[in-house]
Amino acid sequence: MIVIDPLEHTRIGIATTYGRPYYKFVQSLQNLNLKFDSILPDEIDSYEGNLIMTTRNESPKITKKPIFHEEILDKPPTVMRGMILRVMDSGFENEELIIGVDPGSRIGLSVYYFGKEIESSLHSSVENLVDHIISILAGLRAKRKVVKIGNGNMEIAKKISKILNLKFCSSFELEFVDEQRTSLKIKNYNQRGKRDRLSAKYITQREGYRHFVLPLSITG
Repeated sequence: MIVIDPLEHTRIGIATTYGRPYYKFVQSLQNLNLKFDSILPDEIDSYEGNLIMTTRNESPKITKKPIFHEEILDKPPTVMRGMILRVMDSGFENEELIIGVDPGSRIGLSVYYFGKEIESSLHSSVENLVDHIISILAGLRAKRKVVKIGNGNMEIAKKISKILNLKFCSSFELEFVDEQRTSLKIKNYNQRGKRDRLSAKYITQREGYRHFVLPLSITG
């Protein structure tokens, strides 16, 4: 399978003369495998790339370029990637955040934002997984937020949904999805993690029994 990075052709200009913010911008973009250029703050308006990262002190008051300030560095990598994607695809109508979960001893996770996959990962702890999902739900804006959980292991699936409902203080949609034919037969045991991630991806594309989850602060 060929995985296409939705931000593959995005170019970001790092425009700061401050050493510490520059290093943090560079480190974050390298971790996200995103292309960047080093420019001076007074070159922002003439920069031909897609967006700018700079400090608030060096940011121009008026510019046509999309700009992110140093606060974005505090965001989790998936949220940061999603925020950049939102700026690049702001004209798209598919303003949805869909999170697919393949429950099991290894939990596969796939995150789709604006119709594009921004994370594919593997987790071993339900609690850590839920905390990660919450950081994504809270960090990205969307007209519709859906968590789809496969029904292959309902004990773990229900545990995930219960903890998520207890910890996340906002509403979202929850679906339990039929996992049949989402698990691929991979002969090489070392690739089983790949199978779980792909199953989570397929789960995001399926429809299941849907209900709205309201935070306990509203339902009491």
